[in-house]
Amino acid sequence: RNCDISYPGGLTCTSCLLHTSRRFARMAPSDEPTAMEESTLYKTLKTARPFFLMAGPNVIQSEEHALSMCRQIKEVTDALDIEFVYKSSFDKANRTSATSFRGPGMDEGLRILEKVKTTYGVPIVTDIHESYQAERVGRVADVIQIPAFLCRQTDLLVAAAKTQRIINIKKGQFCGPSIMGHSANKCRAAGNPNVMVCERGTMFGYGDLVVDPRNLILMRDANCPVVADVTHSLQQPGRMTNECGAISSGGTRGLIPTIARTCVVCGVDGLFMEVHDNPDSSPVDAPTQWPMGHLKPLLEELSDIARATKGRSATAASCFGPTI
Repeated sequence: RNCDISYPGGLTCTSCLLHTSRRFARMAPSDEPTAMEESTLYKTLKTARPFFLMAGPNVIQSEEHALSMCRQIKEVTDALDIEFVYKSSFDKANRTSATSFRGPGMDEGLRILEKVKTTYGVPIVTDIHESYQAERVGRVADVIQIPAFLCRQTDLLVAAAKTQRIINIKKGQFCGPSIMGHSANKCRAAGNPNVMVCERGTMFGYGDLVVDPRNLILMRDANCPVVADVTHSLQQPGRMTNECGAISSGGTRGLIPTIARTCVVCGVDGLFMEVHDNPDSSPVDAPTQWPMGHLKPLLEELSDIARATKGRSATAASCFGPTI
């Protein structure tokens, strides 16, 4: 449009430039996101009762171990009629120390995850840290996870969304719950409505996290399923040093049931839980992985709590309603 406003040096009105850029953007069909419908898996997970479970070892250690862990967890979830998504990472790119174990890498990791998927017929969730990884990971993973440290990274969120997979966005330890609605909307703006947001604790001073149950309700303003990561929430970043001098996260494994009970009472849609057959031997996050041998009794208890609670009826708006 024409503008009568003049600026020193012959500069053009920035408003005009903005409107012109938008007009040309609308004229470029290739740049317009193609809206997609909610996937069948997404609909299944968001309506799952008592909740769905994303579970597995923190990092892929070997094909044999991954297959064994998936088989054992699936036996438990099948017996309890819980929707199950197998979780493991091919690269822990945000380890505290450069000398810490990171995983098998993308090529080998995706090969193993695909083997798990085809062997047991389970959906897969794994995380990405860079935009270029999204397309390749999306060929295998049914759910792409955005790490908490990266929850505001627009290019990463958009790249993940364009795969048309479900996107599980971890809430940054430094973020308030309202941030997650904006992160979810970045995925939706890219044409993907299959979004989840995940609570994983908030920084509590240096080297510790706390779970604020209010977030589990307030995050519902993102208008998508809310997941609770009940194991990473108990990390104590940078608290441990191994014999080689590498620094890693500590944690309080014994409190996993406490945090899980709290989250289920609040009515979360899903639980994220790292599970290992021998947690102390895990090369990553050993202090915050739940023992495989104790998984079934914990899930039985949590299922009973989920069926008794009215937590799912709470909304963010109700938090600011009249005093009872």
